[in-house]
Amino acid sequence: MKRRTFLVSAGAAATATAGCLSSGGPAGGSDSLVVGTYSSFIDSPSSSPGAWLKSEFESEFDTELIWQTPSNELNHYIQRKQAGVDIEADVYLGLNTDDLVRTDNALDDDLFTEAGDIDGQSDVKSGLQFDPKGRAVPYDTGYISLVYDGTAMTAPETFDGLLADDVAGDLIAQNPGSSATGKAFLLHTIKQYGPDGYLDYWADLQANDVQVLGSWSDAYGAWSNGEAPMVVSYSTDQVFADESGEDLEKHQVRFLNDQGYANPEGMAIFEESDQSEAAREFMSFLLRPEVQGEIAVQNVQFPATETAEVPSDYAELAQEPPEPVTFTYEELDGQVSGWIEDWERQFAGN
Repeated sequence: MKRRTFLVSAGAAATATAGCLSSGGPAGGSDSLVVGTYSSFIDSPSSSPGAWLKSEFESEFDTELIWQTPSNELNHYIQRKQAGVDIEADVYLGLNTDDLVRTDNALDDDLFTEAGDIDGQSDVKSGLQFDPKGRAVPYDTGYISLVYDGTAMTAPETFDGLLADDVAGDLIAQNPGSSATGKAFLLHTIKQYGPDGYLDYWADLQANDVQVLGSWSDAYGAWSNGEAPMVVSYSTDQVFADESGEDLEKHQVRFLNDQGYANPEGMAIFEESDQSEAAREFMSFLLRPEVQGEIAVQNVQFPATETAEVPSDYAELAQEPPEPVTFTYEELDGQVSGWIEDWERQFAGN
């Protein structure tokens, strides 16, 4: 039996900074805006928009953009809030529906404030709005799928197909406690098998030697290095592969049960931020048509707005599932943490 891998991301925050520019040249004494996000938004094994966004934003606004990428992502800020410690960030980029539910359930006081007047927010596709309290504004969306090497295998078409003997050890997934991608895949299995059946399904996946790594970057990197022919990832994978000159046959997409779990990502302002004006400028900047297009391509996702400007070949390569599925905020309220804790308890115990 192949060795199973189970890693949990943990550790201190890392920051990415660079010099500040303004539209009139080098800026002196400008303000800074600290934006927390996940590491692959800044430095992923495929492509990432962080450096481009920083350069473009600083070239126009008299504000230095400082990326903050704690290894445990949103949990870092939840824990600081619980401990009564300063957040030391102004915006968080990368919120999902379940993130907001978990945050609201974990804290007595609000971690985020209402977004307020954000230019371009009316252009966001109506189906992507996921925060009933008006804090998170979507900036992109993706569909969770399998990505597989078509030169090495033909991926199963169903969830049950992942349990077959001939694909034992062939799948790399992510820890739902430390990865948004892993969490979305876990939620898709709950959507498929129900709260009373998903743990049995995961027990069967373990018996079939699934590898579970701590982050999407870990998992995708391992897949790229040939450790297994299938990885839980996104249905836009061929966008990156084509741009990088990769063989598209090695970047095939499989929607299990003809479904993809919809995973819109949002941005929100921390309640404690004293840079709310700059934060709203930044959020409005991210919703501009040309910026939406660049985020979609470099973050290998679908844009959130109707007005996004994307390359002509993007639509040919970015694949949407026959049937998108997801849970609403109300459906997840009071459930997410328990589902993940039960999964962690079972997975680690096995």
